[in-house]
Amino acid sequence: MLRKSITAFAGLCGAWIGYSLHHAAGWSFPGIGIDDSLWGSLMFAVVGAILFMLIGSLCAQAVSYRLHSFIASFSNTPMNELAAGASGLIGGLLLALLIYPSLAWIGHAGDLLAVGVTFVCGYMGLRIGLEKKEELASLWTSGKWSRGELPEERRIEEHKILDTSVIIDGRIADICKTGFIEGTIVIPEFVLEELQHIADSSDLLKRNRGRRGLDILNKIQKELDVRVLIYEGDFEEISEVDSKLVKLAKVLQGKVVTNDFNLNKVCELQGVSVLNINDLANAVKPVVLPGEEIMVQVIKDGKEHGQGVAYLDDGTMIVVEGGRDYIGNMMEVLVTSVLQTSAGRMIFAKPKLLEKAQ
Repeated sequence: MLRKSITAFAGLCGAWIGYSLHHAAGWSFPGIGIDDSLWGSLMFAVVGAILFMLIGSLCAQAVSYRLHSFIASFSNTPMNELAAGASGLIGGLLLALLIYPSLAWIGHAGDLLAVGVTFVCGYMGLRIGLEKKEELASLWTSGKWSRGELPEERRIEEHKILDTSVIIDGRIADICKTGFIEGTIVIPEFVLEELQHIADSSDLLKRNRGRRGLDILNKIQKELDVRVLIYEGDFEEISEVDSKLVKLAKVLQGKVVTNDFNLNKVCELQGVSVLNINDLANAVKPVVLPGEEIMVQVIKDGKEHGQGVAYLDDGTMIVVEGGRDYIGNMMEVLVTSVLQTSAGRMIFAKPKLLEKAQ
């Protein structure tokens, strides 16, 4: 349809050019029945239409391909960038329109200069609009001008952007179910593509992880009472998924939800808010203080001689000094110290029996 439209438009242009040339130049060829009458003008219009339709049909495919590529690039651009760029461009063109009358006294040189002024003002407006897109978005949504500050009602509705690792982890579905995550859950399309790539891997472990991630997304979208947004935009100039997530968080003014330690650090360096579910898990673990007595089951040897290892229900590891002799048995231990690391919490204890003997 687009190629046919291009061909038809080329034919109309050819007909108009042929008619205008004959009418303006007064060309006539009496020998073949073409004179300076209306009939002659119509003959020139027909010849021009046929000629330009042939040219248009040859160029239609290339033109339609370029046009589709141009539209696709605009479709992948976030809406706030499009709106900000269009606003800046319109402002620059209006400024050029105001300057144009002052160039009239120059004469024909002023017309040429006006073209340059229009181009420069339009480009300046476009660039300024893109640079101020966040402030413009804040102005449009709240009706108040602010410099990066969100209104109170917008803060509550912040976007929570999920990364690949937190989706595969699966705990995010349970957190959403409890209602601790407010606002809109954003699932970028480039994260979905990465999950699909993992699910199609030849490695069995990776394939299972990818399929688990897709199942978690289906659960969040279909079973849970949360707002889910599939973000279809992409940042083609950025190759790394983590960098795209940081860029998207800046565009949407949202928070990245992850359990990736490195991504957590990158977000902090870039000034992007991040929610790490490992930090949340550590925060809600039962608090065990030195001097408390707990019942545990020693299940294996520790790294050091004579040590035994036990676990709490939440997975916290307990190193029991002298617990090797009690492997497989339930016993009461006395907590001696608690170590908090980036990998989690570790508890050191000793059997209460030894404490009584001392």
